[in-house]
Amino acid sequence: MSERFTLAFYNKESAKEYANLDGLQRVLVGVALKKLAQRADQLGTPLEKELAGCRKLKWRKAGLRMVYRIVDETTVEIVEIIAIGRRDKERVYRQAGRRLALPPEHIGLRGR
Repeated sequence: MSERFTLAFYNKESAKEYANLDGLQRVLVGVALKKLAQRADQLGTPLEKELAGCRKLKWRKAGLRMVYRIVDETTVEIVEIIAIGRRDKERVYRQAGRRLALPPEHIGLRGR
């Protein structure tokens, strides 16, 4: 199956969160990233309020959350990975909200 979406970390912090995942967490997120490259628009749960337009993926047993959004850049649709973190009193969602107030850096572009 070909990739429809280009993946990018929103900024250095989200790229660092991915780099700091332990082995199992990195495998779980890695599988999700492959799926996002193919069908990001069909995955995840839509978020509301200050994260409207974003979606979340969660791994209950691992206690892990990832916030992403799809950005249409006319010729290429980009999936921005905004935040990845443990489910710790909604911290990952607060981080995502703060990051969205800043312009994206698009770190580590990959995909089609």
